[in-house]
Amino acid sequence: MNLMILGSGTGVPSSHRGSPALVLTSAARPILFDMGPGTLRQLARVGIPHEHIGRVFITHFHPDHTADLVHFLFATRNPSVLRNRQPFSLVGPGGFKVFLQGLEAAYGDWIRVPDQLLSTEEQETGPENQKTVDGFRVLAFSTPHTPNSLAYRVTSASGSTFVYTGDTGFSSELAEFARGCDCLITEASFPEGREVAGHLTPSQAGRIAALAGARKLVLLHFYPEVLGTDIVAQCRKTFGGELILGRDFLHLTVRAP
Repeated sequence: MNLMILGSGTGVPSSHRGSPALVLTSAARPILFDMGPGTLRQLARVGIPHEHIGRVFITHFHPDHTADLVHFLFATRNPSVLRNRQPFSLVGPGGFKVFLQGLEAAYGDWIRVPDQLLSTEEQETGPENQKTVDGFRVLAFSTPHTPNSLAYRVTSASGSTFVYTGDTGFSSELAEFARGCDCLITEASFPEGREVAGHLTPSQAGRIAALAGARKLVLLHFYPEVLGTDIVAQCRKTFGGELILGRDFLHLTVRAP
């Protein structure tokens, strides 16, 4: 599987880190995970037309993970896009349809896409609610961040697996959900000694990866407080495997052993 980090930052504006977004480029049509502000511009910079996106998975409703949904739907309404647009789906946690209705209440017809083009789904957790998307299997798991936050586990036909947690606090159950994954992509928001509930420090992220037996750990969602510290040294207290500090436009290849 081929992935690209479009945004490795947070809701705090940064000159070199966009808000959260990840794209799976090896799907038949690109699949997005989260759409923080500026995601469409990031897609344009790497040559992925927004009208080619086949599905968007949202982890939770905070603006730094969802703000470009408005831009995405508004751009889709452009007549030159609508003429050739293939159907696409938006997927999110419980309450997602109400969330989208709220956006429509604010923006009205400016973001209303014809029903034959757009489907919206609320992703349930548990193996019985696994989705198959372009040959990839997608599972969801509730994370301790907001009442509606999800992590996603994506497995290819060849058996390679990545887990994208979105924002999360520490959870041994999340580590079990990520068990044996080839790549764990998670947050490291704040440094040791400055913990914030519902978020991870680098050592907590490393502990989840170690408990999961993840082959590779990619850290994202860096607030300024943690960027001023030695993130690698903190993570190495708990995780000894392959470690990558995420950055915008980083390409990731996920392979099974």
